[in-house]
Amino acid sequence: MLDPTTSNLERYMDLLSARQKLVASNIANADTPGYKTQDIDFQFEFTSLVNGQQPQTVQADGLPEKPDGNNVSMDREARMLAENAMRFNVASTLVRGQLKQIRDAIEEGKSA
Repeated sequence: MLDPTTSNLERYMDLLSARQKLVASNIANADTPGYKTQDIDFQFEFTSLVNGQQPQTVQADGLPEKPDGNNVSMDREARMLAENAMRFNVASTLVRGQLKQIRDAIEEGKSA
């Protein structure tokens, strides 16, 4: 662990990866009768991850069901993919910035 911020960013990226897998599963099951959309309660799960627990999935509430009982909304899942990608890009940019600071400090120490 480099520092608490980097550690939290790593956990956040793990949570984003878990959510990405759920979204992919939701999309894959869009035509599966009776399939219920799965998601992660993001704020609760991030707090849990920081405390060392693994993320738990929940059924997404308030989604209309099709006649076959499936409630996957491709519009929602596409939005979730885009949101996840944006969040992951921000987190990875922050991690890269922290690693650059460390590398710069090391390089500065070599030349001193």
